[in-house]
Amino acid sequence: MENMQAVNSFVAAYLKKKGFKEAEQLLEDLQNKDSAPIDFHNDPELAKFIHRFSQSEDDVARYQDGYSKLRSWTYSSLDLYKHELLRVLYPVFIHSFMDMVAKGHLQEARTFFNNFREDHELMHSRDLQKLEGVLSQSHLEEMEFARSLRQNKVNIKICQYSYDLLLQYLHKTQSTAMLGVINEHINFQVSSGQPSSISDDAEVVTLLGSCQDAANQINQKEIHWGLLEDSLEERLEKAGGLLSDSEKTEEENKEGDVDETKKRSVESGKQGASTKKLKKEKALNATAKSARPETSTTPAAPRVKSKLPLPLMSTEVEQSILEDLRNRVQLSSVLLPSVSFYTFLNTHNGLNCSSISHDGSLVAGGFSDSSLKVWDMAKLGQQGGSSILQAENDSTSSEHVVGPNGGKKSYTLFQGHSGPVHSATFSPLGDFILSSSADTTIRLWSTKLNANLVCYKGHNYPVWDVQFSPVGHYFASASHDRTARIWSMDRIQPLRIMAGHLSDVDCVQWHANCNYIATGSSDKTVRLWDVQNGECVRIFIGHRSMILSLAMSSDGRYMASGDEDGMIMMWDISSGRCITPLMGHTSCVWTLAFSCEGSLLASGSADCTVKLWDVTTSSKVPRNEEKSGNPNRLRLLKTLATKSTPVYSLQFSRRNLLFAAGALSKNM
Repeated sequence: MENMQAVNSFVAAYLKKKGFKEAEQLLEDLQNKDSAPIDFHNDPELAKFIHRFSQSEDDVARYQDGYSKLRSWTYSSLDLYKHELLRVLYPVFIHSFMDMVAKGHLQEARTFFNNFREDHELMHSRDLQKLEGVLSQSHLEEMEFARSLRQNKVNIKICQYSYDLLLQYLHKTQSTAMLGVINEHINFQVSSGQPSSISDDAEVVTLLGSCQDAANQINQKEIHWGLLEDSLEERLEKAGGLLSDSEKTEEENKEGDVDETKKRSVESGKQGASTKKLKKEKALNATAKSARPETSTTPAAPRVKSKLPLPLMSTEVEQSILEDLRNRVQLSSVLLPSVSFYTFLNTHNGLNCSSISHDGSLVAGGFSDSSLKVWDMAKLGQQGGSSILQAENDSTSSEHVVGPNGGKKSYTLFQGHSGPVHSATFSPLGDFILSSSADTTIRLWSTKLNANLVCYKGHNYPVWDVQFSPVGHYFASASHDRTARIWSMDRIQPLRIMAGHLSDVDCVQWHANCNYIATGSSDKTVRLWDVQNGECVRIFIGHRSMILSLAMSSDGRYMASGDEDGMIMMWDISSGRCITPLMGHTSCVWTLAFSCEGSLLASGSADCTVKLWDVTTSSKVPRNEEKSGNPNRLRLLKTLATKSTPVYSLQFSRRNLLFAAGALSKNM
């Protein structure tokens, strides 16, 4: 009888500790009614169960044994469900390790970590490097990354059948340690139907860095993603949008007249044939132009007012931009852009960044020796000889070789930084260039005067990225101090400071209407900030590694982000949701650029390729395809490979010519 009372009190204590209030109340009611005592001697399963819990809670062997068996079972599962079940292993692994550390079993935790870390190196190498530094119980509280992991749950999407299989295994094997970890740290989002595709893995596991509930709450805020009122594009649409066609036909007619005068000595029959050919080509072009707007069912972007005082634009500059807009080539999945690739030679691994002006006339490079160099393509072309063209394999691209020429300097040297230059950006008109450095400063240079104008100080650590706004005058910076800042050229102090990321802010990008900026961070999230009040209005969660590049569509509707693993994600800014992941790169995506009308996305990577993606189809995935995980939603149009040149920067000109730049690598 005494034994039974001891068992009952033990069970009651366990239920109370685990928070099973209803079960505790039922047990208490049964005891009060003097019902028959539980005979655990005649129930071997119950006896075994109670014996497991009566063991010391500090028995770390349960973690090692439980995880090893779960891992073996997962890898031996049916292929149809294996990739869903594998998603559970990583969060179970890291939380088992941290639980062992929290209980003081440091040596056993280190052994456990080293035994199984190889399984997760490919997808989570940066996380594992951080957790490797957890050497004591105090580190779990002091390290922000570890603390956020323990405080928040991991969200995992899984189908109903995979979920049932997992529960059956846990109950059958009585893996109480694994069951406890899963119950405490994983939130399953169970869906009916077939398992999701393997290609969806990037978006089904949300590994933390930010509380999902807080992100959902922030993403409810209202944002106005449209274009600015009375922009040049809007004026062109209203007034002079059709001038380009008439001007082009006039130019074509003039060219036709010239051709006819040259060919007067040719037989009249041949002249007639050539005229018919010209007419046919013009007719085909006209039908293609008229068909283009009909295929686009996307509603026009709404117009919004600017939250920032915009700089005035001279009439000369305005006319120049309008001329470019009139002559813009309308790109599509059929009509791809021409690509001009600038290759830096003899950099000796010293080139950190590159930037190209909007018209491609200027190319800048930031170097590890703290220098900034700017090449003028017009002057470089006049020098001739060995300094200019080298053809690439693809017929639509050419490669300009930027390097020493006959001992003369073919560039303008800007010196002033005292640390490596990590980023450079040209103003929209190309008359200014900004550079950011490890010396914590940002410098403004004049390309007309070839001189440093201002040194902006405000960040406390290296500044990884700096970007001019689409209208110039304002610029944004991203730093190792976990903040992004907004500046104006005429003030030496920042106008706004955006704080909220849990790690380095690695890249920054302006929204098309200049009312928002986006920041990508090593905490694997992208945030959208309101420039007027500095508040975070969107958090985009889904990447598995640090974000290295961002791009905004011309209408401000979509955003693309590229990460260290080669994954690109297309986001709907209004809802904050990922429309589709774009997979194809095998290394870091260092640069992204939307075409001017927003129909194509170009991506440049350390894998030495430029890829062109069809945005119009990638951003309109049918519901049935979304549920079935159809891999056809990844619309890769073309891959342009360089010989051995990682792609540092991409830039579409206003006329939709694509410029790219990188440094030739001899190691590849």
